[in-house]
Amino acid sequence: MTNLTYEEFLDEVTTLLTELYELDDAAAIKLVVDAQAADFFVVHDDLPEMRTVEQAKKDVATLFEQKQNKQQTQQKQQKRAQQKNSKG
Repeated sequence: MTNLTYEEFLDEVTTLLTELYELDDAAAIKLVVDAQAADFFVVHDDLPEMRTVEQAKKDVATLFEQKQNKQQTQQKQQKRAQQKNSKG
């Protein structure tokens, strides 16, 4: 397993998001930037052994799942708010 630089690792994660989950470039980049802001990749920066293509694939699955869960939660909240407003 080859260890990537931190930048190469983030590029790999972004590329995999576009290839595996068919996100457009802007959406993939936003997901990676948001994950960075939430300190998702801090360990990867500190531990070179965490910066592999195999780890990138695992992280991509995690990031996409979190994105889906967040969207579902937001949709449920919006639906509840609409129902509440229509009753009031």
